[in-house]
Amino acid sequence: MKKLNQATVRGGAGDTTAAESARIQDNLYLAINGEWAKTAVIPGDQPRTGGFSDLADELEKQMLADFAGFREDPSQVTDPILAEAVKLNELALAFEDRDQAGVAAAQPVLDEVAGVTSWADFNHQLATLIKDGVAKPFSLSVEPDMKNTDVNLIYLDVPGLILPDKTYYAEDNENGAQLLAVWTKMAEDVLAKFGYNAEAAAKEVAQAKQFDALIVPLVKNSEELADYTKQYNPYAFADVVKLVPDVDFAGAITSVFGKAPEKVVLTQPHYFENLSQLVSEANFPLYHSWLLVNMILSTTSALTDELRILGGTYGRAIGGQKEASSHEKFAYRTANGYFDDAVGKYYGEKYFGDAARQDVAQMIHKMIDVYKARLADNTWLSQATKEKAIVKLNTIKIKVGYPDKLQPIYAQLKVKTAADGGTLLGNILSLNQVVRAYSFAKLDQPVDRSRWAMPGNLVNACYDPSFNDITFPAAILQAPFYSLKQSSSENYGGIGAVIAHEISHAFDNNGAKFDEKGNMTNWWTDADYAAFEKRTQAMINEFDGIPYSGAQVNGKLVISENVADGGGLSCALQAAKSEADVDLPAFFTNWARVWRLKATAAFNQLLLAIDVHAPGPLRANVQAQNMDDFYTAFNVTEKDGMWLAPEDRVNIW
Repeated sequence: MKKLNQATVRGGAGDTTAAESARIQDNLYLAINGEWAKTAVIPGDQPRTGGFSDLADELEKQMLADFAGFREDPSQVTDPILAEAVKLNELALAFEDRDQAGVAAAQPVLDEVAGVTSWADFNHQLATLIKDGVAKPFSLSVEPDMKNTDVNLIYLDVPGLILPDKTYYAEDNENGAQLLAVWTKMAEDVLAKFGYNAEAAAKEVAQAKQFDALIVPLVKNSEELADYTKQYNPYAFADVVKLVPDVDFAGAITSVFGKAPEKVVLTQPHYFENLSQLVSEANFPLYHSWLLVNMILSTTSALTDELRILGGTYGRAIGGQKEASSHEKFAYRTANGYFDDAVGKYYGEKYFGDAARQDVAQMIHKMIDVYKARLADNTWLSQATKEKAIVKLNTIKIKVGYPDKLQPIYAQLKVKTAADGGTLLGNILSLNQVVRAYSFAKLDQPVDRSRWAMPGNLVNACYDPSFNDITFPAAILQAPFYSLKQSSSENYGGIGAVIAHEISHAFDNNGAKFDEKGNMTNWWTDADYAAFEKRTQAMINEFDGIPYSGAQVNGKLVISENVADGGGLSCALQAAKSEADVDLPAFFTNWARVWRLKATAAFNQLLLAIDVHAPGPLRANVQAQNMDDFYTAFNVTEKDGMWLAPEDRVNIW
């Protein structure tokens, strides 16, 4: 597979030094966004700025103003659930009260940690530790059974690592070593605020890192996790109990759920096959330090402002942010974190409305029809597979804007005000317990397909293969993605491509393994799937190794999103061409505009290691290079930087 030429690589990497002379024919992304990049400023409390981020920032400014109005005049809030969000917002803003209280609100957490003095104590209290969300050498959730999405199963997963990904622990990863040093100092400084002397703090943090190091070789990296169907490994519960005899799964899970489940899913069997070695008596002091440090760090944002800023040091280092968020942003994000669907519903109803929701729904239906037509004309699939694919398209559930009704969980989320003796941390711990209990109760309930995967105030969109549904929050349905003031071609280059992107996820390397009901099953003929894999490998090869921000793109990590990008752009292009006012230069210009991005070096490194999306500039350039119409729209020839030989252009859908 022919690699991108140097002009494309340089521009895709965000080099704006040639912005004044950049031509679309040499570098689409740079020509459209180069001048913007010269003056764009990354906010101090953000790791990036650009298309998605700019919309999110503007939305947040509006919501900060609205919440200030709610606090000033509570009578504006007629929704009782939104009123609870405002109460939490007010509590989060009470920095003076928390500064005076110090770390007192964290005492229940410290007491619970102190009560775990051995693995015997751990097992005796395990049911309570699960309910309370205390850090354990595993995590537990209840999700739809991938092979029968009408029912829910218990999923046992691995614990999180200190560093963002397993690859950061490699000896030659300087970024990982630097981040671990930042985490170490932060953790020691935080423990000092909790009364630990320097020697004791250093010992606890060192032992926590030792326990973390024991986990690293047993878990998968982000590339391995990108094929999420491999995380479905159902086991008879009795076999899991035998597999890890040193953890009382039998007693704890039976206590939490009121019965012993017939089966559970292990997301990473290799880890659980070795878990008994991890929970040895010799390792208990290391685990206890890991538990202590993790739990203390989890409380810092809800205590004093000094601890909020100090406890966020490592998180900011990962993304390269220069400063902590303001008090107002912190308070809004805290409230939104627990009441996001309620806040999103308010936002959608006030700033988006039902008329726009219906208009976008029409666009989605049209894009599905385009997809059906493309499938009908497909030359490399058999008729049997095409018919199955169309059945899947016909049953996709469309969710646009915001939900009409909120999930029952929101009625259970109650905030205890300061006047009633409530603290921010106390409320957070209580709310987390309610959320966990609600999630665990799903085990005995039918899968709720009406739930929304994203709130209305999130600038994003998604496809869920287990539900076969697509969600387009109201927040993304604005310029440059969508506007009645834009031409049809601009809208198709923006929201049209996003819509088709999400539809394409039903047929990416992961989504293709799920049927119209969201069940993981093979509905392809062997020959068709082999042809599909050949094409996805070409997409992997096309992106793999492209230099970006001092590193390289991992083609395997970003394949699912690249398949969706390619399918989305080609289908949106066909829809744009069906309109009387088609303007292909405007289509590709807006496609490049929505991917504008300026990010810190640390954030770019993070995304290259863990993000399943290719960097925005490369999404703009490489996918355009794969479209024959791009060459005719801008008269691109072999002499130009954007030229890619026809035989090297990758098109799947």
